[in-house]
Parts: sequence; C-alpha cells; structure tokens
Amino acid sequence: MTVKVTRTFDILERCIEEFPREDALGGKFNGKWYTYSTEEYYKKSHQFALGLLALGIKKGDKIATITNNRPEWNFADMGMAMTGVVHVPVYPNISEDEYRYILSHSEAVMLIAGDKKIYEKLNPVVTDIVSLKDVYTFEEVNGAKYFEEILKLGEAGRKKFEKELQEIKKTIQPEDLATLIYTSGTTGVPKGVMLSHNNLVSNFTAHSKLHNLGKGHRVISFLPLCHVYERSVNYHFQYKGMGIYYVGNLGQIVSAIREIKPHMFNSVPRLMEKVYDGFVAKGKELKGIKKSLYFWALNLTRHFEYNKKYGPILKLKIKIADKLIYSKWREALGGNIVYIVSGGASLQPRIARVLGMAGMYNLEGYGLTETSPVIAVNNPATGEMKIGTVGPVLEGFEIKIAEDGEILCKGPGLMTGYYKEPKLTSEVIDEEGWFHTGDIGILEDGKYLKITDRKKEIFKLSGGKYIAPQLIENKLKVSNLIEQVMVIGENEKFASALISPNFPLLHEWCSHHKILFENNEELIKIPAVIEKIRKEVDEINKTLGTHEKISRIRLVSEEWTPATGELSPTLKLRRNAVSGKYQYLIDDIYSAGKF
Repeated sequence: MTVKVTRTFDILERCIEEFPREDALGGKFNGKWYTYSTEEYYKKSHQFALGLLALGIKKGDKIATITNNRPEWNFADMGMAMTGVVHVPVYPNISEDEYRYILSHSEAVMLIAGDKKIYEKLNPVVTDIVSLKDVYTFEEVNGAKYFEEILKLGEAGRKKFEKELQEIKKTIQPEDLATLIYTSGTTGVPKGVMLSHNNLVSNFTAHSKLHNLGKGHRVISFLPLCHVYERSVNYHFQYKGMGIYYVGNLGQIVSAIREIKPHMFNSVPRLMEKVYDGFVAKGKELKGIKKSLYFWALNLTRHFEYNKKYGPILKLKIKIADKLIYSKWREALGGNIVYIVSGGASLQPRIARVLGMAGMYNLEGYGLTETSPVIAVNNPATGEMKIGTVGPVLEGFEIKIAEDGEILCKGPGLMTGYYKEPKLTSEVIDEEGWFHTGDIGILEDGKYLKITDRKKEIFKLSGGKYIAPQLIENKLKVSNLIEQVMVIGENEKFASALISPNFPLLHEWCSHHKILFENNEELIKIPAVIEKIRKEVDEINKTLGTHEKISRIRLVSEEWTPATGELSPTLKLRRNAVSGKYQYLIDDIYSAGKF
C-alpha cells in the first residue's frame, strides 16, 4: 500500500515501505564518501525528534541551521518537522548583520552550525540573540555542543518520550507552518517566507512527476539546502527513492560527478555556463583535424530542439558527432546524466542545445521562495519542452499575465505570508488571491512561460524608451570574455554597462597576444583589452534595438561574488550594491567626455 504524503516527514514512512536502499543519503568527510541506509535515516531522524523533546523544545519553536550541504541536515529537518518545530535554514555565507536580524526576527531557540569555520563566524552574533538557548554543531568542534548529543539524548529518552512524539505527529496538519525561509533579496532586510507542509508537499509531489527516474538512480546535491529550490528537489528525490549524495564544497563538484556518476542534479545557469566554457576550452587545446571536427560537432548543436525530427543527413551527422565528441562530454559529466534542472536565472539557449544534443536534457524552470518554489518547468514526462522558456505551468498552479506584463499566480504552493509582516504580504497577494511575482513574462504557443525581466529592474531612458536590463545582460554574457555585467542608464540618454570580465580567459588572450600586465587593475586599463571587450559588446549590439544598444562600457578589476556582495547567495545581481560600489564609474560614463 502506497504511503500518503501530506506532511514532509511522511516521506520517511514512504521510503521505508517502498524504497529501502543502502545509500539513501551520502556525504564526504576527510576525502571519503560515507552513506546512511534508509533505515538509519529513519532511525536518526526519530532520535533527533526525541532529543528535542528531551531538551524541552515545544511545537511551534524555531530552530535555525547554518551549514554547507550534508546528509545530517535531513535528520534535523525531519526531526523538527515531526515535532512541529519550525525549521529556519540560513545561508552560511551572509553577513553578521543578516545573521543577527534573521536569528532575532525568527526568535530561534536553537542554532545548529555546520563546522568550526561557521561556528566561529557566528560566535560574535549569538550572544546578542535573546531567544537563543543552545548552539550545536554538525561537525565536532572544541568547546561546542555536538549534534550527536541530541541523538544520544533522544535514544536514552526513547521510552519516556516515544508516546509523546507519536501524539505530536498525529496533531500536525498539512496547513501547519513547516519552515521560515528568509529571502536573501537584492535590497532591504530579508523577509521571512512562511511555508506550510502542504505548500512544500504539493510542490515537490507535482514536480516529481516530470520524469521516470527512481530507486535505481543516484543524484548529487550541491546547491544550498537552505534555498527552497534545492530543498524542494531534495524532498522530490527522496519521494522518488533516489540515492542523494551531498557536496558541501563547490570545489568538489567535478570530482563528485566523476565518483558518484549521478543520473540527475540541480544547477544554476552560471555553473552550466562554466561547463560549456570547459567544453569550448577543451576544443581549443586540440590541433588540426581533431580541432576542426570538435568545433564542427559543437556547431552542429545549434540544430537541437526538443521533440525535433531530424532529416536523414543531419541524423547521420549527429550520430558521427555523438560517437566522436558528444560521448566525451557525457563521460566528463559522469556518463549517466539524463537530466539537469536549471533555475534561479535565465539559461542561455546555446547551453541547453549543447547538452541536449549530447543526450543530457537541461530543463529550465521558474519559481520563487514564496511559491515553494516551482511555478513552471519543462516537462519531459509529457514532452512539453521548449528551449528559451521555463516550460508549462506546474500542476496545481494557474497563472495570468497582467496588463503591464507581470506574472501573477495562484496555487497550493503559495506561501501563507511573510512572518510578522501582514502589510508586506498584502502588497504582494491581492484581494483576489493572486500573487504578484515581480517578474515580467509572456506565454509562448499558449503554454510555455518565458521570463523576460524583473519588473522592478526595468528602467526608462530620458527619451522615454524602456530598457529591460536582464534580457540585455543575458545576451552580453554569451561572450566568453564577459563573466558578469550590469546594464545601467536610468533617466540617462543611453544605456551603458559595467563589466566584470572572465579574467582567466582574458589572461590567456593577453598571453597569446603578448600583452603584459602586473594585475587586474592594470589589465582593465590596457587599450587593446578594452577594445577587445568593446568588439564583443558591438557584436551583441547588432542583435539589439536602437535604444537598447550599449553605448559605453567600463571594465572593473574585481570578480563579482556573494562573498564580496555584488551577487546574492543564489548568484543574482545585487544592483544596489554594484551601483554603490562603482558610482564613480557610473559618474564617469555619464559625464561629458569620450566613450
């Protein structure tokens, strides 16, 4: 009999009954992989729940986790869920002020930090949090309480608290609050998004129907579990009985792919762009006929479309290219990849085509923290897939496009509101129950949603013409030499761009052209370098409308990252931060003078 899942922790019963496996969860410590069986996962999650009861934690209390990805996160997550505790997962790479705000605003009574580095980073903060009673760590840290102590406490108190735990589990309803997720945002203080069990369950059960992978398959998880996108798909993978291997360090992704040989994983466009750049770089290393064949095969990918029937000649070419080149790309990604799900930002169509032609479907989707998160995603189960779109609307959701182009939606995944912020909630959910996403989009062919920009990011030139910066930025990033870019020009006569180049590639180009420099500050001032980037921009300008063309550019010497503040933890551009940091360049661009 199939276990009905209406609350997140019901997944445990389903896995025990239907999908027992030795590697339900896996992680890496000191360079070695270790795994937990389904039975161990079930047992340790219950031990954690019993441990919380032994510590006097009550239903409705908030517990924060701040950690890199690790299998043990699930023990805490499930243990909290079955005791009615609200999980507050937080990014490990935000500022002290943001930690202070989130921990105070959520009134967290306990915090579980990942390792020594995170624990020490949080030390100056935790003393300021009035509600906080205990701090534990997932890894053993001198002077800190160890996560395993909670499990031992739970096991020791099993007889005393088992009945109470079972009673609490019965009281937990699908509508009960399961988690508070603070949106990183691009401006202002973070907002606490309240998501119920039903919000989360309705969403992951719907997108779990999009493919037929299951118990015989493995996945890797490296996007932060504190982000609703990775968390939702984490539940989805477990719901389908797949083995999940967690990568806590982004530098380990390549080795994890080779060692685990996953069939599927989640990603963001920036990481897939790096995979594409790697493919291109590999081709450039070749010589003669091998190099010609490689780029012939790469060029052939422009023909790829989902569900397209190729003519006999093209089919033969693809078969030859697959044997010689595409098979090597699959091998580089472990040899088993069937699907890569991409979200968080717009995916360049050429990347979807390259991977698709090699038999690895890069499925683009769309959603927000407030929608638990998926609103739309390309669907291989029904064959409803279209490159350049985020696919059809997910089962259960309905959308409409407002007069100004904004995407509005309704559905069971829609949040119950912002924590302690009814006014902010009413600003985004109207009287008819429609959630205003803040994104601009269109429906292609009557069913495929295409995101064109953020409503708040669209600006007007002094001549009255509108600029959708994200659309132009995505086109500019097609250039291998442009790593990040921000289009500017609000209330000015023309659009311009601040560009953070792809420094490794630019260094290589300079070496090839015998251009010498001491550092990146010197590099970006070299006329030949500026001219090279200018030519790249001019090529993209040919595809833009007259008012959209980038008139002036300024290069910056820094890489933009979440750590340095120009990008959010999900790699989205923080426009206010970039504008503030480079105001002197913006002033220079729009003062009288040469281009």
